[in-house]
Amino acid sequence: MTVGAGNLSRPEPRGEAFVAATATAVPDHVVTREEVKTYFGRVFPVTGARLDAMMEIVDNSEIRRRFCILPVEELIRPRSLETLSTEYQAHAIRLGRRVAEDALARASLEPRDVDLIVTVSCTGFMIPSLDAHLVNAMGFRSNVRRLPITELGCAAGASAVAKAWEFLRAFPGGHVLVVAVELPSLTFQRGNLTQANLISTILFGDGAAAAVLSGRAPATGPRILDAESYLFPDSIGAMGFDLKDTGFHIVLSRDVPELIRGRIRELVDCFLSHSGLGIADVDAFVLHPGGRKLLSGIEVELGLTNGGTGPSWDVLREYGNLSSASVLFVLHEWMTKRRVPAGGYGLMAAFGPGFTAEQVLLRWS
Repeated sequence: MTVGAGNLSRPEPRGEAFVAATATAVPDHVVTREEVKTYFGRVFPVTGARLDAMMEIVDNSEIRRRFCILPVEELIRPRSLETLSTEYQAHAIRLGRRVAEDALARASLEPRDVDLIVTVSCTGFMIPSLDAHLVNAMGFRSNVRRLPITELGCAAGASAVAKAWEFLRAFPGGHVLVVAVELPSLTFQRGNLTQANLISTILFGDGAAAAVLSGRAPATGPRILDAESYLFPDSIGAMGFDLKDTGFHIVLSRDVPELIRGRIRELVDCFLSHSGLGIADVDAFVLHPGGRKLLSGIEVELGLTNGGTGPSWDVLREYGNLSSASVLFVLHEWMTKRRVPAGGYGLMAAFGPGFTAEQVLLRWS
């Protein structure tokens, strides 16, 4: 099937959308690369060549440290699903409120100015959803629109930005708050010796990120020009979670990096062509840092150098894979620590269960 075949026409937007501000937050507890190596052999009954292979993966992961809501000694202790759910709710609300308040302050907005809240997370479950808790705690309007997204995994951060863009096109001049909170440390499974679970123990870290999107042009910050989703055919088993008595058990095919490598060039070329652009026109690659192999593979397929993907490597190195929050962490790096030339284009891309690719086109003012 041709990528992009059957696309809906792209009418001229009524309203515009700009990223006015971003914010990130991590919990207090740090797990270093060396601590992972120390605890790995203690927790999992893995020995010999397999343990050596896992230690090599840790060393080559590019991940220097990650953050967790609890000390390692508590995270590795078996806990009931009820306890995990209670911990998820408490920490998700705390971190979500923290980044929401920070992002709104950076955008010089009050909660009552927000017209839509989009909250995303895949590492826990709560009803009422996180956005309802934020509305009550922070003083949002009672008629604020809310959109909780729970099943898009690592792709959800980019998807939330796309949904905010679509809303602001329909309701010009409004404001949208996007909040992503992920606590993958709560999905730790010491009794699961599958390669997917062992790899996830090495990759994922806890954190939260927020973005404020506005229909009114800010002093700085990129404008969103376009967005697109793509569902890979016959790939439903590539990534996800199985919910069992002991909590979430990760599903992660070893073929995911190659699955993306095989289609990424075609996907990006097709998406950029809608705006009359090519890869050479993009200055900032806001890529989800799913792992070293994934990032390296995308760089090779797109012909990129580290200059355009540096923030993705920085986030991977300092925070690990933060699932849906990762791409917002990378966007935050671009907006606060890097300089994109006026008129420069950015490409946001993230991948998740389904198997899904989400792309967003940005242009800096």
